[in-house]
Amino acid sequence: MMANDDRVPEPSRVTRRRFLYSVVITAPAAFLPAGSFGAEKGQPDLKPTPAAGKPLELTPEETAGPFFRPNSPAKNNFREQGVKGDPLKLVGTVLDLKGRPVKGALIDFWHADGAGDYDFKGFKCRGHQFTDAGGRYSLETVVPGLYPGRTRHYHVRIQAAHGPVLTTQLFFPNEARNAEDSLFRPDLLLIMHDSGTAKVAAFDFVIRTA
Repeated sequence: MMANDDRVPEPSRVTRRRFLYSVVITAPAAFLPAGSFGAEKGQPDLKPTPAAGKPLELTPEETAGPFFRPNSPAKNNFREQGVKGDPLKLVGTVLDLKGRPVKGALIDFWHADGAGDYDFKGFKCRGHQFTDAGGRYSLETVVPGLYPGRTRHYHVRIQAAHGPVLTTQLFFPNEARNAEDSLFRPDLLLIMHDSGTAKVAAFDFVIRTA
């Protein structure tokens, strides 16, 4: 399937990559596979999330592309019957510019399935959810496939109550096509971990709340 994502003007320069490596997986234990993170051999050494009140930089915006569909259903599990792809759990926290968790933020995810196809008739690999009291989100999904012109990615729209919409994309590290995709940004890379039974990806968003 061909994509026609248009390049948006380059946003102001940020150092999101630096912040990414200061992020710990903040989803509660119930969100994560047993033994996904911790001090076990081979586990990533991630630093704690910045303390509330520490100024952060906004998550960079990216184009929504031509494949966004409004009115997606509320769901946090895209691994439905007929969805192709390797299982992956996506987790993280939505924070404001002072590092405080944003409760009740609306997050809309959509992406291609493992074969690189988008669902235009239904809502496979499409859905929205709200962050919990700790600003956390969790999505059971699949690794998106490749299609001509794009590297592997997720699409995301986030909005706090009464706040502006942030539209962006998340990318996978160590992908050969990252260097060829004009929309790729290293400061939007997921932090990846393979627990042995399932892949876990993490990203913390920083948004405006008003």
